[in-house]
Formats: sequence, C-alpha cells, structure tokens
Amino acid sequence: MLEIRSLNKYYNSEKGKVHALKDINLTIGHGEIIGLFGENGAGKTSLLKSILGFHSYKGEILLDGKIIDRSNIGKLSFATCEHSFFPNLSPKEHKEFYQMHFGTFRLKRFEALMNFFELPMNKPLKAYSTGQKNQFEVIMALCQGAEYILMDEPFAGNDVFNREDFYKVLLGILEPEETIFLSTHLIEEVEHFISRAVLLKRGQLRSDVTTLELEDEGKSLMDYVKEMYHYRADRVSKALKEMGGEL
Repeated sequence: MLEIRSLNKYYNSEKGKVHALKDINLTIGHGEIIGLFGENGAGKTSLLKSILGFHSYKGEILLDGKIIDRSNIGKLSFATCEHSFFPNLSPKEHKEFYQMHFGTFRLKRFEALMNFFELPMNKPLKAYSTGQKNQFEVIMALCQGAEYILMDEPFAGNDVFNREDFYKVLLGILEPEETIFLSTHLIEEVEHFISRAVLLKRGQLRSDVTTLELEDEGKSLMDYVKEMYHYRADRVSKALKEMGGEL
C-alpha cells in the first residue's frame, strides 16, 4: 500500500514561496488503475515526483508502511513524456541494464511489447520518433517489475490508435498486484480504462471517486470533472463576443 499523509510541497519563485501541494492525503492499494487529473499547474507532476523522491516535501509518504529509500524504491517505476532513458543506448542495451539492476525484470513482457509495437531492438533511442520514444518509455516502466507504475502524460506524441492499443494491452497484461497511477489530460479516452479518479485543483485534493460510484450516479467522468472544476460552458462564446465587439 502507498500512503501519502499531509503532503505539502513548496517552490521558490521570484514572488516568494509557491504552495504547490497542500495537505494531500491519499491511499493507493494494489491492483488499482487510477487516473490523476487536473488543470495545468494543478500539482500532478509535483505529486508523482514527490512520491518518487525527486522533490523534497513536508509530510510523509510510506510504501507498505516504510519510508521510500534505496531498499524499496524498486517497487516504483516511472514513465514520463520528458523521458528517462539513455538516448545513445538501444532497447537491447536497456534490457541488459535493467536485468542487471532489477531481479524482477519481466523479460517475456518486454519482448512481447517490443514486438507488438514493432520497435527496432538495436536502434539507438535518439533515432526513434517521438511516438516510439514514448512507447518505449512506457514499456520499460511496465517491465521493470515494479508494483506501482507511475505515469506522467506518457502518451504525448502518440496517435489515437496507438493510445487505444496501449490501453487494451495494459488491461490484458497487468498482474493483480500491479497498480497504475496515470496523470493525463485525455479524460474521455481513459474513462473506461481506470477504476478510480483523483482530481487536483491548485495543489489541493479536490475529489477521489471510483468510476463505479460515477456509474451509479449516471455521470460520465468528463461531466464529473467539469462539475468539480466549475467549468463554464459559455466561456468561449463570451470571449468571442467580446473580441468581436472590439474589432
């Protein structure tokens, strides 16, 4: 179980301290597929990177009751659109590197996903297209053997067909103990893939709801998100009217 207790994150800026995450309390169990949603700057990436120990923070983050350190960090993996691989190495070399450092590396899954997405094994990753790089990033996160797989906009640069394939493949390969924590703006695409939605707004936990609860209320995930963020449907028409009035 991943437990986040009273998490606060501050950044220094020219205007002083920015409170990026405010008293976040969240519990994530095994076998969940969770969508992390929020506007730009809501704190999604800050939350994921705090869990991974990339950021300093105030509060407590526990993995199976223990502080996350070198002894258990291997239970977490990360896929990011910023990319975390070595660009001069090939997938084959990455596979060998991961096998050396992670005894839990899923070789059969790695080979199957590389074949499924037709990614060249011996080509340096810097020569991959943006979409291929993102696919490989996700593949490595899924094959590390981690129990908690964190993803930050991993499908940026991939066409809709490849994204749809990824959702289907993920549902087909995940083991009961594996958890996905996915930050994305593609709300409608992942609605039927996730089992739970966590919403952040201005660094605060705005909502934590299961898709089953939404289904019982007869609400779509998109409608719920709009409701939580007080989306104004007339915003565009008003802006166009105002701009038209100025011309």
